[in-house]
Amino acid sequence: MQTKYYQLSDQKSGSESLSEIIFDEKSATNNKFGSLPLDRSLDELLNSGILLVRKPRGPTSHQLTAWVRNILGIKKIGHGGTLDPMATGLLTILCGRATRLTDIILKGDKRYISVIRFGRDVQSDELEEILTSLSGEIYNVPPKESAVKVQVRTRIIKSLNLIDYDQSTRIAALEIFCVAGTYIRTLTRDMGLLLDTSCEMLELHRDKTSLFDETMACDMHQLKDAVFLWKEHNDERGLIKLLTPVESILGKLPSITVKDGAVAAMTHGAPLAKPGLVSSSTEFESGSIVVIKSLKGEAVAIAETLVNFDKFLSMKNGHVAIAKSVLMPTGIYPQNWSKQN
Repeated sequence: MQTKYYQLSDQKSGSESLSEIIFDEKSATNNKFGSLPLDRSLDELLNSGILLVRKPRGPTSHQLTAWVRNILGIKKIGHGGTLDPMATGLLTILCGRATRLTDIILKGDKRYISVIRFGRDVQSDELEEILTSLSGEIYNVPPKESAVKVQVRTRIIKSLNLIDYDQSTRIAALEIFCVAGTYIRTLTRDMGLLLDTSCEMLELHRDKTSLFDETMACDMHQLKDAVFLWKEHNDERGLIKLLTPVESILGKLPSITVKDGAVAAMTHGAPLAKPGLVSSSTEFESGSIVVIKSLKGEAVAIAETLVNFDKFLSMKNGHVAIAKSVLMPTGIYPQNWSKQN
């Protein structure tokens, strides 16, 4: 049976309802091969899925990831975006082939809630003025307590808002929306320097990273309960609900949709040839990073385009893109690309 799929619109899948530039409106996919991302089995999600966990205060991000590895019983696992031991909140765990997307996760914007205490009485208007001055591009040096060691660099604070301030205790709660790699401890220190006083961070909580927010995450007790039901009672439903398809983090990248035969070719390392294209989410330049998707919305690879859009339109044959990282394993689609791509 041949069925057409041009959009996969679901919050968990991460795909967005974008207008597509369609090159071959007659292309269809074979339901015998592959699956919609939301229809994946537990084994498929463990081999290439994302788990969002609420990190408690105490363990390092690496320790928490190791605990998840042991609980799930999988070998290949990683995390995106380190949190210091004292920090809490959203930690993105990448399972199996999803670890190939670590760089994409790390580049996503972050949002934090920080609770700080000043060494002297600070007036509200004085504090607001300092917060305004620290928005935008700033120098950001890693503090000694940081779990990451890097050089001095600039980072962008997109917004720095005062949530609440108790002048009697000199304690303030801040909302910080920033680019990846921003050191909130450094920001806290700089705030104290500008106010000519000490500034102590009491709590730091991350509630958003990239396209994910904390409402989508589970705690370690919920994960253990779901794994118990799976292993002891053969009930996979709870664990499947906690795991998210890799497509969920790729929604902001431009995409190219390809035929079934081209999917098989790219999983074997072949470049994407023009006859294999079905549609594109946008016009692209040479050297653009795009997601290659199947007609079912499955992420096949992260690829780099070899030609610009105008050149592509004038081509009859030839290579359009080459995979930088293949996300789909071989064998999902049959090797019949000589006729289809």
